[in-house]
Amino acid sequence: MDYRISPTVSSDLKQIREMNEMALPAVSSILMEDFQHFLVISDYFRSMFIKDNLIGYLIALCPDRDYHSVNYKYFEANFPSFVYVDRIVISPSYQGLGLGKAFYNDLINFSKNHSPIITCEVNIFPPNEGSMTFHRRYGFKQVDTQLSEGGKKEVSLMVLEL
Repeated sequence: MDYRISPTVSSDLKQIREMNEMALPAVSSILMEDFQHFLVISDYFRSMFIKDNLIGYLIALCPDRDYHSVNYKYFEANFPSFVYVDRIVISPSYQGLGLGKAFYNDLINFSKNHSPIITCEVNIFPPNEGSMTFHRRYGFKQVDTQLSEGGKKEVSLMVLEL
């Protein structure tokens, strides 16, 4: 399948936010202002296109960014170097086609110049079995769990060593 991964630009954000909201509860809801902030602070904020159709995005950050997610802060407190995947979303009609793996392969190429560790969290509650299976198959290992959103969510904190 022919796809293109390119840096996200502000004109992509409206569609990205819509995709994000359709992916709840696998990812958390965030405001347009948060996506605009990600454009400024993220080390990796890329969008995936098939032809001219935006079909996915991935946001990742290195340490010491102006970001206050409890999961990001966990990795900051426990790992001196990492590339933290805040969220990845692939449109439902394109899931299961290897595009998530393609995104992660691109992120690994990026990470080689930044850190030998990629981190992420995956929902344990509410469960996100598809994401958990994907990350385990890709080689991520759980290093801890954590409650968030006032106990409404529990996540598996995961690490991939390159």
